[in-house]
Amino acid sequence: MSSPVQSYLEQLHAEILELRDGSVASYIPELSLVDPDSFGICMVTMDGVAYCVGDTEKLFTIQSISKPFIYATALAACGRQQVSAHVGVEPSGEAFNSISLDPQTGAPLNPMINAGAIASTSLVRAPSPEAQWQLIEKSLSRFVGRQVAIDEAVYRSESATGARNRAIAWMLKNFGIIEGDPMLPLENYFRQCSVQISCHDLAFMAATLGNAGVHPLTGELALPAEHVAPVLSVMATCGMYDYAGSWLYEVGMPAKSGVGGGIIAVQPGRFGIGIFSPRLDSKGNSVRGIEVCKRISRDLELNIFNQVNNPRTALMRVYTGADVPSRREPGPVLRAVLLEHAHRIKYLSLHGYLAVDAIEYVLRRIAGMQSSANSYILDMHQVKGISDSAAAFLNQTRLDLKADGIALVLSRVNDYYGIREKLRKSTVSMEMGFLCFEDNDLAAEWCENRLCAVVTESGNVTLGLADFTLFHGVPVTLIKLAEAIVTLQKFEQGECVLQNGEENDDRIFFIKNGKVSILVPRLDGGHQRVSTLSTGMNFGEMVLLGQTTRSASVYADTELTFFVLKASDLNRISSQAPLLRIRLLENLANDLANKLRPTTQLVSTLA
Repeated sequence: MSSPVQSYLEQLHAEILELRDGSVASYIPELSLVDPDSFGICMVTMDGVAYCVGDTEKLFTIQSISKPFIYATALAACGRQQVSAHVGVEPSGEAFNSISLDPQTGAPLNPMINAGAIASTSLVRAPSPEAQWQLIEKSLSRFVGRQVAIDEAVYRSESATGARNRAIAWMLKNFGIIEGDPMLPLENYFRQCSVQISCHDLAFMAATLGNAGVHPLTGELALPAEHVAPVLSVMATCGMYDYAGSWLYEVGMPAKSGVGGGIIAVQPGRFGIGIFSPRLDSKGNSVRGIEVCKRISRDLELNIFNQVNNPRTALMRVYTGADVPSRREPGPVLRAVLLEHAHRIKYLSLHGYLAVDAIEYVLRRIAGMQSSANSYILDMHQVKGISDSAAAFLNQTRLDLKADGIALVLSRVNDYYGIREKLRKSTVSMEMGFLCFEDNDLAAEWCENRLCAVVTESGNVTLGLADFTLFHGVPVTLIKLAEAIVTLQKFEQGECVLQNGEENDDRIFFIKNGKVSILVPRLDGGHQRVSTLSTGMNFGEMVLLGQTTRSASVYADTELTFFVLKASDLNRISSQAPLLRIRLLENLANDLANKLRPTTQLVSTLA
């Protein structure tokens, strides 16, 4: 089963790949040498699953994306109060290299512009520039999840062309923001901007911020949790420079761009996103990167102002058909099948609002069970809504599973929240869509029938009337009387066995081998499959109660052989064998009672 998230990103990458606006940074000579058509997208969940497409392992320099992480390092080293005395948190509304200082204190307006970033670097205090760099390098490595290294050529180019940044550093020295020689921390600022990372690395750095400062894979604490909110706050308001307001309005995620072509975006508690594409707009932001984030935010509803649950709370319970079988009394064949294979029916009890991150987690759990699954039942009783993108992902999974011979059905869908309509809209034209059951017992029975059909189809099962539920407990002598009036009938695959609305048909069918689909008419004139019956099962038994007008259509899914018993023939011999009819009616009544019990229980709860 392919991941709908992966498929979505692949489609998004292919569409945005055609966007070729912008140009690579050239004010630092080494940056102009990068391949302008490189393009990668990576999304990482809070438990460390990465969805990657394109050039996600290609190395480039981090540039300004280092700023929030060095600001985080300064917060961890000095505390919020001391850092705030040297670096503000107000948006400048100006370019990344602007000289924006508080007129009262001389402090940079925020840590996302060069002036604030240089000040942040100076606050990572150490006895020497070498020791300071070791602290910075170690901090960045914790966020990345591996040891980082410098692109020496870019570093030399940064330093050689850094006259404006040197002026900024001396100005900060003048206002007392930097203590000592400002050129020493400035060189480490050049070094941090020259660190080599990949798009994959960026996504994990973002995910670490989204995961309360803990790296999703290594489990290492990169930043104490109390400092995560301040970092994300300045990223949200200042991370995109003079585009920050539009960004927060259109995308709604804390983010940071770099002139190397990278962008990180954080959806706290849900996803970390990394994008790499070197073509920049006039503001120094990746053209493709911005478009990717706009699309992801819109399509996957990842704006931080959308209230959602923790994705792990979406899945309350997982169990199997062996744990909770249907309430009906199975016949000998079905009983034997369930004894060995009932665990292949998987129940997943869902909860809360299903946004895309929640459904992504659920679908990963489904994929993890696929090797042993015949069908999945998603219990939707406690689901309070579903996003359009989550519904689309769920439907795509249903279709992928169907292609692999696995069913995914829904149970107890709450229509109050418009879930059915969202799911209906996710299906393509003329596609039947999701099969929904009113309760788990009906869903279980359907899945048991399907399982039996699959198992017995591949086996060599020899049956007589005694093996069918309707003849359960009937004495051998009476079964022989029934066998005398039974005929064998065969049908080809695709052939109609019974037609809905057909009258005066008193046949009862016992499937000797093969399987059939039971279809009921829809309001639009089509048909909905409600059940699959297979070897060892029977249908049409309501004629014993005088119902001779068919309420459903039956089609052969395979070549079929039936035992066929006519109610009229049964009535003919009932004078000499009344017990036979009595036992058949008793078994039919028990079967109906088992099917009606869940409905009765439901009605009692509503009374």
